[in-house]
Amino acid sequence: MPETTVNTPVPARVSLAEVTPPIALGPLDGRYRSAVAPLVDHLSEAALNRERLVVEVEWLITLCNGAGDVPGPVVPGAPRLTDEEIAYLRAIPATFGADEIAELKEIERTTVHDVKAVEYFIKRRIAAAPERIPGTGLPAASELVHFACTSEDINNLSYALMVAGAVRGVWLPAARALADQIAEMAREHKAVPMLSRTHGQPATPTTMGKELAVLAHRLRRQLRRIEDAEFLGKINGATGTFGAHTVAVPGADWPAVSRAFVEGLGLTWNPLTTQIESHDWQAEVYADVARFNRILHNLATDVWTYISLGFFTQIPVAGATGSSTMPHKVNPIRFENAEANLEISCSLLDTLSATLVTSRLQRDLTDSTTQRNIGPAFGHSVLAIDNVSRGLKALAVNVSLMAEDLDENWEILGEAVQSAMRAAAVAGVPAMDNPYERLKDLTRGRRVDGERMREFVAGLGLPDDVAARLAELTPAAYTGLAERLVDEYLA
Repeated sequence: MPETTVNTPVPARVSLAEVTPPIALGPLDGRYRSAVAPLVDHLSEAALNRERLVVEVEWLITLCNGAGDVPGPVVPGAPRLTDEEIAYLRAIPATFGADEIAELKEIERTTVHDVKAVEYFIKRRIAAAPERIPGTGLPAASELVHFACTSEDINNLSYALMVAGAVRGVWLPAARALADQIAEMAREHKAVPMLSRTHGQPATPTTMGKELAVLAHRLRRQLRRIEDAEFLGKINGATGTFGAHTVAVPGADWPAVSRAFVEGLGLTWNPLTTQIESHDWQAEVYADVARFNRILHNLATDVWTYISLGFFTQIPVAGATGSSTMPHKVNPIRFENAEANLEISCSLLDTLSATLVTSRLQRDLTDSTTQRNIGPAFGHSVLAIDNVSRGLKALAVNVSLMAEDLDENWEILGEAVQSAMRAAAVAGVPAMDNPYERLKDLTRGRRVDGERMREFVAGLGLPDDVAARLAELTPAAYTGLAERLVDEYLA
């Protein structure tokens, strides 16, 4: 009798898009949130709106009270703000939290324009000022909010403040700490000899510390470039001509006002722009951060290889699993995770650098969408830095294995011997002809042990002091000035 097939109904799936609280689409706001959370204060949508509030409020204060060497009011008839009124205005961005974020979003649903929503948000607060400051003249200054500004006047300054804050407050401290950690490891292991591998083949020995010092030195050079970065800003109207400014208030020195205002925000003033600030400074910063990323990627792949060779051993974490099927494994996941995140970060930073330096004629909006990805670009870099730091802390140097590796490769002393023969030939010692070729015949493609190397050296007829020096030389001792280089040149 044939089997009866039962058609069991498949239950409908829960829509994850409707789950509350909302589920993150990307890993930075989901799985890796804890590692990158400090960037939210600088590079999130809410942070952008908070900086917009800062710029709009400070511009209003400048128009009323002046800035730097520029006296106020800049706009005739504007009220001179009291300290209490200035504090009230500055509290608008300072207290920008969950409720205010929701309110601003509600305003934007009507305006369908994010910067205009910020303007209206501030005007609401100004209208409510008499409830907090009896007799205030703030409402009379309401129309100076966003005065003579195009949206990009506000946005370019906001992004400059955001990126400066993220770089100086989050990314640089993490990157410096990692470079210092690598430098400390270099000093700790400066005297631990290690067989080099050029082209993957045994080569002149170095020390583990010296190789780490090279990477620390490279990373710190990029950090110095990023520490010296300029963050530019402009506030000069719809096409960079101060057109509306001069028509409305022809008596003001608007370039001087603009410069005092931008520099008062802690930024570098850009006097010549189209509607947008040209973003060249952003491309420069992102290129330097990407270069730091790539050097760190080099470190991650080298450390991964040293782990594979057994030069580094990984300290197991209690309860952790290396493989779902192979119990013995301790995988170098921190360095592999870092590699992937560094590659994603560099891709985003490269795109930002390439896209932001171009704007059609006086303005197009490609930069608007592009800049919304600054956060992920830095987020993946910060996550990689965190992973490398954690990975390095879980490493131990396998000194005995590295010593065995050196002792199995006496042929690498061929370089030292043929160089000593060359020096002896120049000094007039006879029978030192063809030193390179003779060592090549002895060592190329062959394993030479210590006994054979010493026997060869003894038969060369070198001066006694040179012969004695070479007789005492071992692969482990053939590290040149590696220790001194670490001591003297690793800042």
